[in-house]
Amino acid sequence: MAASVVVLALILGGATWGLDIWRARQAEARYPPDGVFVDIDGQRVHVVTMGDHGPAVVLIHGASGSARDLTFDLAPELAKRYRVFVPDRPGFGYSDPLPAGQDTIFNQAKLLQKATLEVGARNPIVLGHSYGGAVAIAWAVTLPDTLKGLVPVSAPSEMWDSGLPLLYKLTAPPLGQALLVPLISAWTPPAVIAAEVRDVFKPQQMPKGYIRWFGPGMTLRVTTMRVNARERASLKSQIAQMIPKYPQLDLPVVSVHGTADTIVSEKIHAIPFTKTVPGATLISLKGIGHMTPHVATKQVVEAVNEVAKRAGLN
Repeated sequence: MAASVVVLALILGGATWGLDIWRARQAEARYPPDGVFVDIDGQRVHVVTMGDHGPAVVLIHGASGSARDLTFDLAPELAKRYRVFVPDRPGFGYSDPLPAGQDTIFNQAKLLQKATLEVGARNPIVLGHSYGGAVAIAWAVTLPDTLKGLVPVSAPSEMWDSGLPLLYKLTAPPLGQALLVPLISAWTPPAVIAAEVRDVFKPQQMPKGYIRWFGPGMTLRVTTMRVNARERASLKSQIAQMIPKYPQLDLPVVSVHGTADTIVSEKIHAIPFTKTVPGATLISLKGIGHMTPHVATKQVVEAVNEVAKRAGLN
């Protein structure tokens, strides 16, 4: 009996390993890099650039994503007026992961600032969506002389009472990283993935063509899932370190948030954040959920325009 269990475990492990490799290769073949690669102290960062005139704007994507999320519609719209730089955060898309335990929002901000500067984004406006908004805020808090303005979009910025979602409780610890992540990566059906992506857009509809452009298979790669789980598990403690520094922020800040966002609550995050940061304003979007860059693109562009105006970049 024991021998049979071992054999079955070996078969399952081998099948999982093989399927993980196959699915990752399929995703990378379908979604090859479409930007440039920058080497920062041995760390490779992939950056997509759009637009050839105007002030620089850096866009930072959220959890479970890549640069492709923001190049679907927001980056092309901004590129009509700005030079837009959209990096893959470390461990996502085609950017190398930071070492486990060092993939904090502060280290990410430092790396992305250097990488985007390397390709021409000097003193940009920095916009971050969702988890990427926390990275954007960390950039402003820790590197205040390297950006002209800040646009947090549906961004976590304050402490919250709810605990870590079950998925990340299971996949963030070492045992979950080693065993559960490869199983999820290998065996999650495409229909389940598509349904989860649609759910993130609620109460709005997912735009036509989004999921084909976004490429969720890239996020399901084992390395990316491990990074994503670790980052989500450690985010709250890192935000706690930033909160005391908000009153010292001295730059144009316009936050954008939907009132119907059930993933990152406007009441918990954007409202107190903009009250704490001197001169910050909030564009509150009634009835809008979490995927603001795609369902309220016009208002997000207006926020960038307002920050550019306040920074004297127009």
